[in-house]
Amino acid sequence: MAEVIERLDDWGKPAWIAVMVLGFVVFWPVGLAILAYLIWSGRMGCGRNGEISRWQARMAERWGHKRGNWGMYGRGYPSSGNRAFDEYREETLRRLEEEQREFRDFLDRLRMAKDKAEFDQFMAERRNRARNTSSDEPGPEQL
Repeated sequence: MAEVIERLDDWGKPAWIAVMVLGFVVFWPVGLAILAYLIWSGRMGCGRNGEISRWQARMAERWGHKRGNWGMYGRGYPSSGNRAFDEYREETLRRLEEEQREFRDFLDRLRMAKDKAEFDQFMAERRNRARNTSSDEPGPEQL
């Protein structure tokens, strides 16, 4: 069973969707069970707050591994025969990877700031509500 799941993961979302539709056609509870599994496992890529799903992370890891094996992408580019160009390419790729990392960090900080602002707003409203309800009750001087 794990081998089937792994193979479907290799083929991606279209394979999972096809299996789910086939499950609905054969016997609807099977299709419903597959749909529930896809949502529960995060394979549909519906992460909260833009988080990468486990399926997407796994696919990125697998493709990164395969790129290294192919020797055609990333750090494994074959030499062009021109050392100056090869150094330029490596430096450009390194710079782009650094910019990508900085941008991801920026987005994480932005999400954290937004979450903090929303939480602070909630707490301020809660404090104001608590003050308003306590000031509405008659105190000893109002009796």
